[in-house]
Amino acid sequence: MSFSLWLSLLTACLVISFTPGAGAINTMSNALASGWRRSIWGIVGQVVALIVHIVIVAAGVGVFVAKSPALFAGIRYAGAAYLIYLGVRMAVTKPKQADTGGVVVVPHVTNRAMLLRGLWVNLLNPKAIVFFLAFIPQFVRLDQPQLPQYAILAATAVAVDVLVMWFFFAAAAKPFGRFASTARGQRVLNTVFGALFVVVAGVLLFMH
Repeated sequence: MSFSLWLSLLTACLVISFTPGAGAINTMSNALASGWRRSIWGIVGQVVALIVHIVIVAAGVGVFVAKSPALFAGIRYAGAAYLIYLGVRMAVTKPKQADTGGVVVVPHVTNRAMLLRGLWVNLLNPKAIVFFLAFIPQFVRLDQPQLPQYAILAATAVAVDVLVMWFFFAAAAKPFGRFASTARGQRVLNTVFGALFVVVAGVLLFMH
């Protein structure tokens, strides 16, 4: 892969990563609930899903998914249902207030739980496969060895996604930390992020 082509790939990955979506919402939610450092586990899950999508497209399975209306619809509905489930569960979650000091106790979420949630949020999105089907061919030259090109593409996409998610979206949640430490703040933020998950689910269902 030439340097100029890689720069084009880097620019495209930056634009994609900065575009708000379910991954960004999930990252900010994790950062607010568990802190900036621990939010990396949700990002790791999202990145694993990203790599799976790239492998699916590279293996040619993506074409099968894109050309199978029933399979595509099944994955799309499953993804939307999972986002709605996350949104509703978040919206109805009530902060538990301690008996003394008025400090809000946020239920502990394990690293594994954050990783799995990030994985499923990104994995159950068939439109990501279709997107990569249109995206990847622009940066892969068929007259050159395929594996090194896919390795560079995956490494670039992963590095950009981790940096943008952790140092932009997760960091963007920091100013809301004090607000999130109150019962009222927790209720407002849970409702807002829950609603955002549902909105993204609606977009997944109704935009073709």
